Amino acid sequence: MEACHPSRQSNVTSYGAIALAIITLEVFAGMWINAFMVCVLCIARIKKKTLNSNEKILLLLGCSRICLLCFAWVYQFISIIYPKYLCVYSTLKLLASFTNFSNYSNLWVSACLCGFYCIKIANFRNSFFIYLKGKVDRMVPWLLLGSEILAFAMGIVVYDLMETLQSSNLTSTSQENFWEEGITMDKHLFSSFFLTGFGYAASFLAVFFSAVFLLFSLWTHKRTMQTSSMKDLSMDAHIRAMKSVLSFLVMYSINFACLLWKIIYATKKENIMTLLIYIYLCAFPGVHSLILIFSNPKLEKAMLKMFSCVKCEFVMK
Repeated sequence: MEACHPSRQSNVTSYGAIALAIITLEVFAGMWINAFMVCVLCIARIKKKTLNSNEKILLLLGCSRICLLCFAWVYQFISIIYPKYLCVYSTLKLLASFTNFSNYSNLWVSACLCGFYCIKIANFRNSFFIYLKGKVDRMVPWLLLGSEILAFAMGIVVYDLMETLQSSNLTSTSQENFWEEGITMDKHLFSSFFLTGFGYAASFLAVFFSAVFLLFSLWTHKRTMQTSSMKDLSMDAHIRAMKSVLSFLVMYSINFACLLWKIIYATKKENIMTLLIYIYLCAFPGVHSLILIFSNPKLEKAMLKMFSCVKCEFVMK
């Protein structure tokens, strides 16, 4: 038990220092990008007294990503600078549950955003799809509420699993029950990894099918415009939309693969593959939000206006 008491002395390797420096830069850049998106949308909410469905999703997505980056950075900082603090189960349980809550909130709200784009933009003659297109604005608040409830439930499950592991460790007092205790811990770890993987896979499938349906609809519409000799300007707009959706799908696919690799390499320490996984996972919330900003005319205008003001300040100095 003495080894699990937190030490005030840090033992940082060169690997840990480089990893923390890269992750810190990515996290603070990502937090700034998402904070900018949240601030612009909050100002718009104050001015207009309301937000459309797309802006509601982006607002919640920005907030969830700020929380995710904050908790992820705290966990990485403690694990690299003061790793023995993670032996204190109260710290580990709270960090794990909050990080999982914000992570699943980010994943499910992102899935809601892709589904919303698919229903709003895609054109299918199916009666159920037409019904969804007319009701999607009313469904968005409930979908967001459901996403947060699922994320909260996953956070509670992770907290309960950590509590079970702690009680199992405390009851392991004799040499004779070490074997049974190892089997019990393996079962709990398997349950944790299975639930984590299932949550990742479910959100990824929602994004994947939404993107595929949307790409198919845009491709069909583009082909129709080509056969009917429509204006090139409209065709260029659809080609840009297809490229944007395809880039989203590629980014989410890589993110899903990294999340699965994170589970596989969960027990590996100071591994180059682990570092690359965390670098991408910390970069994804900021990079994807930046793409969303430049895909939204209102957010893009605010961003360019801010850049022009900063540029003028530097020129005046």
